[in-house]
Amino acid sequence: MTNNAQITTVPEHGETVFIPLNKLKKHPKNARKTPHSEASIEGKAASIAAKGILQNLVVEPELDAEGEPTGFYLVSVGEGRRLAQLLRAKRKEIKKTEPVRCVIDTANDAAEISLDENVNRENLHPADEFEKFRELSEDRGWGAEEIAARFGTSAHVVKQRLRLGAVSPKLIQIYRDGGLTMDQLQAFAITDDHDRQEQVYENLSYNKEPWIIRRDLTASNVAASDRRAVFVGPEAYTEAGGYIIRDLFTEDRGGFYEDAALLDRLALDKLERIAAEVQEAEGWKWVSAYIDWPHAHGMRRTYPQGVELSEEQEAAYDAAQEELEHLSAEWQDADEDLPPEVDQRLAELEAEIERIDGLRHAYDPDEIGRGGVFVVLNHDGAVRIERGFIRPEDEAPEPEEEEGADGETIIDGVRVNGDGEIIGEDGEYDEDGNHVSALDIEDEEAEEDGKPISDLLIRDLTAHRTLGLRLALGEQPDMALIAVTHALAAQTFYRGSGEAHCLEIRPISASLGGHADGIEDTAAAKALADRHAGWAADMPRDVSDLWGFIAGLDHASVMALFAHCAAQTVNAVKVPWEQHKRRAHETADRLATAVALDMTAHWTPTVRAYLGRVTKAHILAAVREPLGDEAAERIAGKKKPEMAEAAERLLAGTGWLPPLLRTERPAWLADAQQEAPAMEAEVLPEADNAETVEDEPFTVAAE
Repeated sequence: MTNNAQITTVPEHGETVFIPLNKLKKHPKNARKTPHSEASIEGKAASIAAKGILQNLVVEPELDAEGEPTGFYLVSVGEGRRLAQLLRAKRKEIKKTEPVRCVIDTANDAAEISLDENVNRENLHPADEFEKFRELSEDRGWGAEEIAARFGTSAHVVKQRLRLGAVSPKLIQIYRDGGLTMDQLQAFAITDDHDRQEQVYENLSYNKEPWIIRRDLTASNVAASDRRAVFVGPEAYTEAGGYIIRDLFTEDRGGFYEDAALLDRLALDKLERIAAEVQEAEGWKWVSAYIDWPHAHGMRRTYPQGVELSEEQEAAYDAAQEELEHLSAEWQDADEDLPPEVDQRLAELEAEIERIDGLRHAYDPDEIGRGGVFVVLNHDGAVRIERGFIRPEDEAPEPEEEEGADGETIIDGVRVNGDGEIIGEDGEYDEDGNHVSALDIEDEEAEEDGKPISDLLIRDLTAHRTLGLRLALGEQPDMALIAVTHALAAQTFYRGSGEAHCLEIRPISASLGGHADGIEDTAAAKALADRHAGWAADMPRDVSDLWGFIAGLDHASVMALFAHCAAQTVNAVKVPWEQHKRRAHETADRLATAVALDMTAHWTPTVRAYLGRVTKAHILAAVREPLGDEAAERIAGKKKPEMAEAAERLLAGTGWLPPLLRTERPAWLADAQQEAPAMEAEVLPEADNAETVEDEPFTVAAE
């Protein structure tokens, strides 16, 4: 065997020699015409750098036209290894004259042996590859990065192979035997728990789709998109000992949190810390932290009221506003990004203005001393802080009552009869203590000067006044709007205000928490609560000032307040024991049409919300309606849980709604759509041959 880098004589057939890299060429008869991929060359280069060339190159001397050696050698077998060494030389890892171990072959046809090398070769079974990668990691302590460097692949690919190698040996053998596909094996690799993997495999039906395997393996876990996971965060969860299951083979949107109980505890602990900070900073009597909104708290709620700012605060507000406007005007035409100092100053001014604005409304100190705060987890994983709740035992004491004669009650020194009517001091009882009617008093001839008029006369006169008010108010719609809004607002925003208005209108707002689980934690519920809190903050502290407040609003604001108060009374819930409300539900349908209600903005067909709670026939009908028979047939053979999961994915983004949530297209919208083509034809008569685009449907109409 020759072992020198410079060949001076032509070696014989079968001789092993070391030939300089720059003296090797690709053989023109090489069977591989499709070039090696960059990834393949990278992998070979990394392998050679780590372990050397494990398999000799097969070469033959290059001859010129006269049959004389040129000093170069043609590579019949091992072209990929030659290219890998050239790549290393280009990167200055080796010299261009690096000796390469080669075997001389002058007896065989180069094309044949090149073909033979690639045809008579069987790749390693993937399962063997996965297991060997795992052994490298476990036996030698190599991480994914180091293994990747030695095999010329990415760390992500190595992690995938290590994860597959960690699947239950029983399932890997089933994969070897053809009982599982690669996609199915990848689905099992979402967890390292061999017992769980085998349990899920044993419970699988004939349908072994990868998504079903993943669903069953993560059934008891919490998706990273869950509000609790978003709130706690992956760092805090893992630091507390939690493990996040990551799917290396599909988009898992952050993985799955394995320990739901730990996640709940961390979320509640964080909420309680925030609650304690709120209590310390604001001085509330109590704070309570919950993951879900406590629907049945049974407490009255108060809201912050407007307060006057001090002269210093108003001056600071005006100065900040003036400087903000000046800076904004100065830099509004800037073509490039604002200088850091200007950008920072603008942010400071905006924060100062927002801080002072926040001082314009405040809770009564007495209410803070008696009230409390709920700190809950919002639907999007943010903190929701709701203030101003008064427990029944912390309510201000009612006026003291004393028992008087003949069923009277004395409230703060005022006598009230059994019907709640005030009893005057004089002329209502005779010398024996017997009650004397107002009519008797009215008929007495010996009346004293200054004596109040009788109850009967008061009722008579005010009855006539009521009739006059009814007639006059019916002729003044704008004032009627104010009066109705006042009656609604008084009862919506004030406690014990039943007698603070003269219209016998009683708004009733039914709680929805008992009809739909988790409804108070939805985005729609939060938006409604925020709107209510905004109005409550603007209300005067005393209900006696409410009329002046409403009368002083502009028409648009009165209408907005009226709409809000009226909206609080809507009840379109259908319950089986209220069959007599058929006409009310018909009215609710008409109302939905009138307001152009689009429930696709507030509700989506998920397994939890609908698909998991109806029959298979309903699921198939739901899919068939927007997507057609073919889509429904694709899932028709599945079991109900699998069918519901598949239907949820299929219906996503379609805007499909069950009939109970659909809204009939408003007449004004239908008329507008009918008029649109005619108007277009008048304006663009030449567009007859243009491509037409159908209007988007308002909602899916019920059959």
